Amino acid sequence: MSRIEAPRDEDDGNDENGEATATTGSGLVDRLRGALPADAVLTDPDVTASYAHDMASFCPAGTPAAVVLPRTAEEVQHVMRVATELRVPVVPQGARTGLSGGANAHDGWIVLSLTRMDRVLEISPVDRIAVVEPGVVNATLSRAVGEHGLTYPPDPSSWETCTIGGNIGTASGGLCCVKYGVTAEYVLGLDVVLADGRLMSTGRRTAKGVAGYDLTRLFVGSEGSLGIVVKAVLALRPKPPAQLVLAAEFGSATAACDAVCAIMERGHTPSLLELMDRTTVKAVNDLARMGLPETTEALLLAAFDTTDPAADLAAVGALCEAAGATQVVPADDTAESELLLKARRLSLTALEAVKGTTMIDDVCVPRSRLGDLLAGVERIAAKYRLTIGVCAHAGDGNTHPTVCFDAADPDESRRARESFDEIMALGLELGGTITGEHGVGVLKKEWLARELGPVGVEMQRAIKQTFDPLGILNPGKLF
Repeated sequence: MSRIEAPRDEDDGNDENGEATATTGSGLVDRLRGALPADAVLTDPDVTASYAHDMASFCPAGTPAAVVLPRTAEEVQHVMRVATELRVPVVPQGARTGLSGGANAHDGWIVLSLTRMDRVLEISPVDRIAVVEPGVVNATLSRAVGEHGLTYPPDPSSWETCTIGGNIGTASGGLCCVKYGVTAEYVLGLDVVLADGRLMSTGRRTAKGVAGYDLTRLFVGSEGSLGIVVKAVLALRPKPPAQLVLAAEFGSATAACDAVCAIMERGHTPSLLELMDRTTVKAVNDLARMGLPETTEALLLAAFDTTDPAADLAAVGALCEAAGATQVVPADDTAESELLLKARRLSLTALEAVKGTTMIDDVCVPRSRLGDLLAGVERIAAKYRLTIGVCAHAGDGNTHPTVCFDAADPDESRRARESFDEIMALGLELGGTITGEHGVGVLKKEWLARELGPVGVEMQRAIKQTFDPLGILNPGKLF
């Protein structure tokens, strides 16, 4: 995905209280190398520049002083002790697949890339847990536990490349959240290196546990601003049967959203419930020649992984027809199901091909307001004269309005950013939230403050101050 870099802000190394500043020079690098393997500290500017940012547009980034690739918790502790002593900001990173600038570095900072800490330490079918390091790739874990008849449900779209540490940092979701929930619901315990280098364990590995404040949940979604996750205890579930998929075409987005509401109101629990608007359907057709009807205004995909998925699909198909579906196509087997899902998986790639650059929002609204959100996005697209496609995890109200624009056109880039902000404002107006799974990072800092309000921001900053009094952990992110 193409991205846009805003002009560098020389003060981005400081928080608003001026607590942390970047330190450059050989002293920092020498101190880091003092207790690390020779290949664990990278300083070549051409190499370190490649670690400067994630996949978000419009987020400033600079060249870090060093990129450190530890293999052990002790090496992470060493990095944080040096950073504390020299007051150097540290940016924790995974695979840098994020879409909010949460992994972006600045000139003189330390990037702490955890991708080499990639061991699956334990899989327990009895306790239904996995113990992993933060650099384990999501798909790698899924395949490993699958050999034991288990599954790790959170499945972000980037699951073949994104890491568990990054998933924890942004509290990421995925296609199956409507039935199985998001990352936060599967993190039982953590080992965390704090800003001053101390190692803390949170949570448990038992099925139950309510001892003290839930610090584990506090770290999930904190975007590396409170500590560095070096080990995680994750809950697993029995592997479900293969899912069957149904595709329903609608003559209007409103009708498709009505079908979503009816499905959920009747108590159905699909393993997947995804929606694509007409702009997205057209983009997929243009890219892959899938033959989807040009008259389709919205495409709804529903899946079930129950013991009798065909019966569930029949019931949902009837609800879709009652809501106004023009065609309902249930799959007969897994292969046909995968074919129906291909269009959804191509959505973001297809939208990127429209103009070359995209901004992907992840506003989440109550399911009952999903139709209002889609109608509002259509109005915003017309107002700013832009192509904005929406694909959505419709079952949980998490939408991905995707703004397509030409990055070489300054006026179009400006309109893209303004439309992006207007979509977030619409989400809040509809009783939603500015992010369902991508995080806040740099991109949505202003909007987090609007959503939380002044008292909420004050409390969040107080928590940050407790864990990171010098402000060296991923400063400038969240708020």
